[in-house]
Amino acid sequence: MRGCLAVSCLLVLGLPVAAQEVPGGGIGAEALSRHVAELSSDAYAGRAPATDGERRTVDYLVAQFKRDGLQPGGERGGWTQDVTLVRAEVQGQPVATVRVGGQASTWRNGEDVTLQSLYPATHIALQDAPLVFVGYGVNAPERHWDDYKGVDLAGKVAVVLINDPDFETPQPGAFDGKGMTYYGRWTYKYEELARKGAAGVLIVHETAPAAYGWATVKSSGTSPLFDIPRDNAAQYHTRLRGWLQRDAAVALFKHAGLDFEALKAKAQRADFKPVELGDARLSTVFEVKREQVTSHNVIAKLPGAQRPSESVIYSAHWDAYGIGAPDEAGDAVRHGAVDNATGVAAVLELARVFAAGPRPARTTLFMALTAEEKGLLGATYYAAHPLMPLARTAAVINIEMLSPDGPTRDIASWGRGRVSLEHDLAMAAKARGKAYSPDPNLEAGFFYRADHFAFAQKGVPAITVGAGLDRVDGGVAKGKALRDAYFARCYHQPCDKVTARWDASGQAQDVTILYDLGRDIANGDAWPVWQADSEFSGARAASADARTD
Repeated sequence: MRGCLAVSCLLVLGLPVAAQEVPGGGIGAEALSRHVAELSSDAYAGRAPATDGERRTVDYLVAQFKRDGLQPGGERGGWTQDVTLVRAEVQGQPVATVRVGGQASTWRNGEDVTLQSLYPATHIALQDAPLVFVGYGVNAPERHWDDYKGVDLAGKVAVVLINDPDFETPQPGAFDGKGMTYYGRWTYKYEELARKGAAGVLIVHETAPAAYGWATVKSSGTSPLFDIPRDNAAQYHTRLRGWLQRDAAVALFKHAGLDFEALKAKAQRADFKPVELGDARLSTVFEVKREQVTSHNVIAKLPGAQRPSESVIYSAHWDAYGIGAPDEAGDAVRHGAVDNATGVAAVLELARVFAAGPRPARTTLFMALTAEEKGLLGATYYAAHPLMPLARTAAVINIEMLSPDGPTRDIASWGRGRVSLEHDLAMAAKARGKAYSPDPNLEAGFFYRADHFAFAQKGVPAITVGAGLDRVDGGVAKGKALRDAYFARCYHQPCDKVTARWDASGQAQDVTILYDLGRDIANGDAWPVWQADSEFSGARAASADARTD
């Protein structure tokens, strides 16, 4: 199997997945819960990057890794990797004034709109900027799709829809039906409209295509933004960016003499052309505090016994959203218990049991990554500045949002990755008596919303694993109801915290499966692969020589 890069090698022969005894007494639900309770407590203040909450988080993680006998895997022989970031925080409570059809209205920040900027300036001002509807804002030549048709957006604010043109169509078209592509992500829309020269971007928020409610948008949209330092930041970012409430968008279109739903239907066709929103003009002025800060990825390692230059990575992001507006109970800490203290707890437990057993052939890295909530920045930084060669990184197993609601009959991965790791995960789950469920919510675009994506873009076979929905108590219907309630009420909100009903027994089962998966990759000599039709297969193939003996 050495050097076998064809997907058929793994799909036919498979990895030697087997349910073996886990060292160190196994993965413990009590230990997982203890880590989550600690990291999501008020003392960590929501684990925002470059705050005292980060310092406490890093100290805790390092202490656990040291206690369990891991070695430092960071820079300069230490436990961390410095991640330089630019933090941009809007000052005060800005508003936007919109004039259209002889009427003026005010959009309040956080209520009707979110007003943000990563543009390299401390003073943001737009005066009577025309508004242009650009449909879904997609420029995809390979799909024969161009929403722009040569429109001049200089000095203008683009109004754009979230998700892909196929999301609400009866049949799949040029995109992937209900499965979101990267073109549907808000990150892509901001980036593409900066490339098109727009002065600003407002993404229309609708709950179903966004996959979360306005409360989530408000929470993140009124928090500080982070970015990596860029020499070309003025070309990479528009002056203004943000989200617009659907009702405010419908009213805007109506006052411009246009029908929002009718134009959205037109935007679902390849012949759509941008539409000026009548005489609509937007004005806003606000200040932004910009500063360069240093955050940290925390990295522990267990050197490989036979092939230490090859590696397997377990990862999870440690950051959450810090302090925000108080909820109805007066709690302002966005604790991030499920998202993603559960993932960090899993990495800590995996590190402990690996260190308690025989060293695998390959080096195993255990990473707690920063600034995932700010755009996968910690993972992106590591992928650009790896501390072990990515060409000889066999796999990244990223962990997100494990369930606090007890055991399930299945385990799931995020998105449709077209990677052999999905098959390997299914085999590992089967060996433990569980089923593997592909992502049941492809329209949410989770594949592009987790840290594994930063590694995938570099060609490294990568997967994000989360809880399944088929609950032992209540089946899929109960699991879906619990998941929907979490995203509606607690996602990025203060209520994402440990409660008296917290049950980590299902987490322990899932993390045990991930131990089996990573152990067999770390002890094997096979290289997981992307399928031939994956967008990442070419990047991996380019480094094939580095994986041959």
